[in-house]
Amino acid sequence: MEQQLHNLKNQALAQIMCASSKEELENMRITYLGRKGQINLVTERLKNVGQEERKVLGRLVNDTKTALEYALRTRQQELHHVSKKEWFDPTVPGIMPQIGHLHLVTQAIDEIAGIFEKIGFVRVRYPEVEWDWFAFEALNMPKDHPARDEWETFFVDASPSPKYGNMVLTPHTSSGQVREMERVKTPPIRMINIAKCYRRQSDNTHAPMFHQFEGLVIDEGINITHLKGTIDYFAKQFYDSGRDHGPTAVSRIRPFHFMFTEPSFEVDFSCVHCEGRGCRFCKSGWHEVGGAGMVHPNVLKAGGIDPKKYSGFAFGWGVERAQLLKPGIELDDLRTLYSTDLRYLKQF
Repeated sequence: MEQQLHNLKNQALAQIMCASSKEELENMRITYLGRKGQINLVTERLKNVGQEERKVLGRLVNDTKTALEYALRTRQQELHHVSKKEWFDPTVPGIMPQIGHLHLVTQAIDEIAGIFEKIGFVRVRYPEVEWDWFAFEALNMPKDHPARDEWETFFVDASPSPKYGNMVLTPHTSSGQVREMERVKTPPIRMINIAKCYRRQSDNTHAPMFHQFEGLVIDEGINITHLKGTIDYFAKQFYDSGRDHGPTAVSRIRPFHFMFTEPSFEVDFSCVHCEGRGCRFCKSGWHEVGGAGMVHPNVLKAGGIDPKKYSGFAFGWGVERAQLLKPGIELDDLRTLYSTDLRYLKQF
């Protein structure tokens, strides 16, 4: 009987593998595993054998059933795939999976980095958690300066450094200026630093966490014309790229006061929506994007650079604020960029 079971198993498996339709498989299931199938006929004969032999044959019967059931399922799946291939048309376009994309702010950061890299700027990155010395002291800010107040800056609850003072969340990428001077030691320096910044501000043009890009150029003979030329270059590359007509974006600088530059300027770009005429996005035809100026001699000294030999310019602008001016964006609230609404994010 043991040999009979082996032969029955091999015979059934061979027939299942050769089956060409689901109907054939169903007939084989009935023939071998049905209530009156051949496996059950063998099982009924087990009562006529001895107890020890019955145990061995019982296990063999169960193994045979399991093997046949598995073979039937496998062959049924194979026939299912074959039947699907029979009607498949390879010229029919496939259903493309959903593919994500970079966030709008990340897109802007990549574009900004690429624009400045074309004119020799090297991108660097410095800590988001910074010391008071690099964020304020080295930038010529006195201890009573309003920016060093807890209502403006996020202070970290940590032990102060004997050398560098309190720990803060960096309020501006300008904190990387002295770090870059210390790293390079001897000019020329042509740096672009793009990083997260933190300030206790929140309105339609400010957020507690935002991104800035900081430019720093130091060399012999650097003056305001180099600064203005760099600003104009960026405006035309960032705002006129891909537009049908020629360059229209222009910049202007207005006298201002920053502790770490002298002279200092506020930088405005003409509105790309109305091209300077005035509209609901700009009101006056201009958008303020950030500050700029010639690096203060005290800052050069803090970075170990001789201000009598070298001069430089610096600028620091908000990535989000600059991005709001891009053609096609048309947002009047910076905070919308950090919306979790996919209906908005998918547009970009």
